[in-house]
Amino acid sequence: MPKAYDTIIIGAGIAGCCAAFALQKKGQKVLLVDRSSVPASGGSGAAGAFVSPKIGKGSALQTLTNEAYEYAKDFYLKHFPKHFHQTGVIRIPKDAEDAEKFKLYEPFNGSKYRWVSKEELEAIGIQNADESFLFEEAGVCDAPAMCRAIWEQVPFKQFDVEKLKFDGTQWKLLTAHCSLLTQNIVLATGYQNTLFDMRYMGIRGTWGSRGDYYSKLKLDVSMHKSISVSANIEGIIKLGATHNKAKNPCMACDGKPLKSLEEQGSLTVDTGDFVLKETFCGMRSGSKDYFPLVGSVIDVPFMFENYPAITRGAKPQIKHIENLYVLNGLGGRGFVFAPLMAKWLAESITQAKETDKRVNPDRLFLKWARKLKMSNE
Repeated sequence: MPKAYDTIIIGAGIAGCCAAFALQKKGQKVLLVDRSSVPASGGSGAAGAFVSPKIGKGSALQTLTNEAYEYAKDFYLKHFPKHFHQTGVIRIPKDAEDAEKFKLYEPFNGSKYRWVSKEELEAIGIQNADESFLFEEAGVCDAPAMCRAIWEQVPFKQFDVEKLKFDGTQWKLLTAHCSLLTQNIVLATGYQNTLFDMRYMGIRGTWGSRGDYYSKLKLDVSMHKSISVSANIEGIIKLGATHNKAKNPCMACDGKPLKSLEEQGSLTVDTGDFVLKETFCGMRSGSKDYFPLVGSVIDVPFMFENYPAITRGAKPQIKHIENLYVLNGLGGRGFVFAPLMAKWLAESITQAKETDKRVNPDRLFLKWARKLKMSNE
């Protein structure tokens, strides 16, 4: 017989894991499902998984990112401290021009930080670096281990979801071998989605690779220049992650996904004794405007059928698909965004709390509808 849940979350990357954890904390009977038996088998597993602030001149995205950062580091320290290493993160200018920009960024560093001189950087083994920011409370997650630790706290089943049906009161999730009933569905499926028309969200994939290396190099702090280099944690240093937007990323890397990481890493630290332990590759998902996507899913066919004037600029009331939600588009900062976005989604589902406008996917629909008409003319 089908088993009833309050919410089923589809996708066991860091977004789906955090959503399941947050909803369970709210008292919901949840189920996390994924087509893989391994959590974070895609983009989340390949992430550098740094939990650090965003620097810049105080943009809306920087403000949101740093709000999420403050929440994320406290979340990981409270619930999963074994898999969050608070090494500190040094943000290093890419070049002399970038170093001048850092002076402009300084007034907008709301998170605890200090300047690190070139001489101090050289003393700890960091080469070719100008004066930098050190965020001492930042750190790095063990990406697959963190997802597994969260995943182990919630009920999980492995299967590929073939179809979802809503009967007016609840959803039926259909697979090749079983069917399950649930009040709500959360889609945390990353860059892939074949279940509903969510083109308006503009979810796009960026291929990333990360390498874990055995090393005896004494490196107590993590850093980011053009790439991320983690502190040496139990004999392992992580280099990551690439940002390949090619349609055929495996062809683009020509069988050497870590080549650029290794070349850039060697310019910053001594990689002479690095021995590759493991390579991680996966597709991370981002949105059109780089803000996360958190909230209800619009009933696109209904909107076009009943309000055809939306393609000409009309702004009717939006109709959503009942009890269907999305948590997606976290981009390259998934481990920063996921805990806070999951909290907001859980509050929306359990308390009917209005979704923060900055991350509500509705923000993208009307502009997309107008562009769709133009592209079809």
